[in-house]
Amino acid sequence: MASFVTEVLATSGKLEKEDLSAKISKMSRKVEDTKEELCNMINKRYVDFLPSLHGSKELMVQVDEVSKEMDVLKNCIENEMQQNIHVAVNEYAKLKQQLEKNTIIIQMLGHLKEFHDAMEEFNKALPVKMYLDAANQLERARASVDSLKAWKISQLPLLTTLSSELTVQRENLIYHLGEEWKALIIWRLPPSKEPAGLKSFLKAELNLTNTCSKEGEPKPSALLRCVLQALAIQGDLQRKIKLFSQVLLKTMLKPLVIYPSLSVSIKEQQDERIVLALECFEGSDEERSTPFQVYSKLLLVLKTLHTHLLDMSIGDKKLSAILGELIWEETSQCIIHECLVYSIPNNSNELEKYSTVIKETEEFEKSLKDMEFLQGHPMDLLKYARDVNCHFASKKCKDVIVAARKLMTSKMHNTVKITPDYKLRLPKLPTPGSEVKVRQEATMEGAMMENAKQLSAWSLCLPACRISESVQQLMDLALNTLNEAVGSSKYCALQLFFTVRNVFQLFYDVVPTYHKENLLKFPHLAAIHHNNCMYLAHHLLTLGHHYRAQLPQLHSEGVATFVDMVPGFRRLGARCFLAQMNVQRAELLERLSTAHNFCNLDDEDNYIAASKAVRQVIHQLKQLGTVWQDVLPVSIYCEAMGNLLKTAITEIIAKIMMLEDISSEDGEHLHTLCQTIIEEGPLVFIPLAEENKNKKYQEEVPLYVKKWSTFKELVIVLRANLQEIVDRWADGKGPLALEFSSSEVKNLIRALFQNTERRAVALTKIK
Repeated sequence: MASFVTEVLATSGKLEKEDLSAKISKMSRKVEDTKEELCNMINKRYVDFLPSLHGSKELMVQVDEVSKEMDVLKNCIENEMQQNIHVAVNEYAKLKQQLEKNTIIIQMLGHLKEFHDAMEEFNKALPVKMYLDAANQLERARASVDSLKAWKISQLPLLTTLSSELTVQRENLIYHLGEEWKALIIWRLPPSKEPAGLKSFLKAELNLTNTCSKEGEPKPSALLRCVLQALAIQGDLQRKIKLFSQVLLKTMLKPLVIYPSLSVSIKEQQDERIVLALECFEGSDEERSTPFQVYSKLLLVLKTLHTHLLDMSIGDKKLSAILGELIWEETSQCIIHECLVYSIPNNSNELEKYSTVIKETEEFEKSLKDMEFLQGHPMDLLKYARDVNCHFASKKCKDVIVAARKLMTSKMHNTVKITPDYKLRLPKLPTPGSEVKVRQEATMEGAMMENAKQLSAWSLCLPACRISESVQQLMDLALNTLNEAVGSSKYCALQLFFTVRNVFQLFYDVVPTYHKENLLKFPHLAAIHHNNCMYLAHHLLTLGHHYRAQLPQLHSEGVATFVDMVPGFRRLGARCFLAQMNVQRAELLERLSTAHNFCNLDDEDNYIAASKAVRQVIHQLKQLGTVWQDVLPVSIYCEAMGNLLKTAITEIIAKIMMLEDISSEDGEHLHTLCQTIIEEGPLVFIPLAEENKNKKYQEEVPLYVKKWSTFKELVIVLRANLQEIVDRWADGKGPLALEFSSSEVKNLIRALFQNTERRAVALTKIK
């Protein structure tokens, strides 16, 4: 029987009729024969050494012929067999493709049938309010359409029609579910045009309908559960709950936190509706609700919602958890900023009582977790309540800074009198540790022993002066804040201590800027500001030392001090007062500039101008004395007035010394003007009535007016004769020589006296 390949090749009509197997057998025999002959030839050629070249050539020709026949047969087999095999494979592929196409068509028909069945079931379930079945059937139909789309045959016109039908029916279901939602959960809200306020919130009302709930049936009702689950399946539940949460926050939860007079009213109607509304307590005058009141009102609302609406699972999550995620962050922030912030104590003594608020907050969060409104670890609300020490310190520091800034920007002219026996009202602090106490007592005792013979009773006491009432209040504020730091936690004490430092730094930065124009314009305020700065600097020297042992260890090692701020305050006060002194000095010089250089005083106009300038100088000094005398310490006052008087007489001396010709009449006028200053100038140094014991200041005018003796000598010279001048010179040893140089005296003689022989003799005596 011929082989399968032979039959295939024979049926193709391309092989010869001779059996392929016979040919192969014949060829095999030829190969064996050739092989045998070739072996014999090789033996003869290389083994027997016989001359058989001719025979070998013939044999090689025979081998070549056999090889060619084998190649022809091989090519014939390969070409014919591969061609027919390729044809067979193509036919098989076509059959397979046709089979797959038929399979796809069958599956598509199955999906189309699935879609049709699902839509039929949907249309049956929707009219009878079987919303859960309807939603499931719609999802089943959607899955069928998605499977059809997965084959990427969107060109199929039927697929577009199915998608449109699916969209229409989904919107139809969403509409019915929305209507059911509106019927089961009804909001009655105030008109949108009405401004938000207490009265508008009283018009807000939430109705929860339980028409399908039967006795013994768990709440929420079966219909509500069905509607919510159907909304979840259709992916619209999150949007509904979000809108519900926004209205709930705006119209109920936040108003209950903000307005202490609002409370919750829950009524169950005869038609089994639950009505939540807000009502107002008349006569409630509380500014803020307590945390307990807020928690109670919020829990009442949330428990009612949990019982009648949210106590159901949607997938792996409860509805209450979904609502909690939406409302909790905003609700907790509202509670913190509208309630807990105001419940933080203002005094450290009340901090212990705050544990009640922390406990109430813990119970509130526990209730919310039990209803699954909250998940996980303590939330922002409880963390805020537990961090009361930090919040107390922050609140206290903020209040201190606000109060301090208010004092700094208040009017400075309201003053109080400070006497040498004035002392700060420092509290009696707890006794420090034994080691600290022993060390302090030893240090203080040693210092007292060493300085017992050197210090007077008035050492380190402020001189009598006036300071702003606001600055005294500022110092009291700093003391109260430091008292709060004593006994507080380390963090709280640290914040309060550095807040006090910030208060003084704020004074340094704010007051000179805020009152800048007034400090330059009004000498009275400049003097008060000078005293304010010196008053603060005086107490900053010892303020830190008083509290050092009572503050945390970090402070007591050297941080608790204000000494580093003392030089700055002293410079600040001095700089302000010197600026005012420069203003007054410039005004004095400007007034004297109208005196026409005190020349030609025999002219009536010139004399009137010079006299007016001198009177204005005296008047200015008296006015300054009026506003400064009761304000500045006596020593500072005398130095300031002496400096200004020195400026005036120095200018007058310079003008007179520049005159080249002084007639006798001019000399009399100059003497009169200068005598006015000598008589009235010292009057600005007269002390106040209660300071009569200090009359020496008036007697010690030369100590504060450095040119006073010079001026008096000049006045004497203006009326003296040549001999008197020479006598006062006394060969360079008299009082005149102490105030003027020889050249200055000679110039005065030349200006006052005519060129005579007597003047020449007098000039020769001035050496």
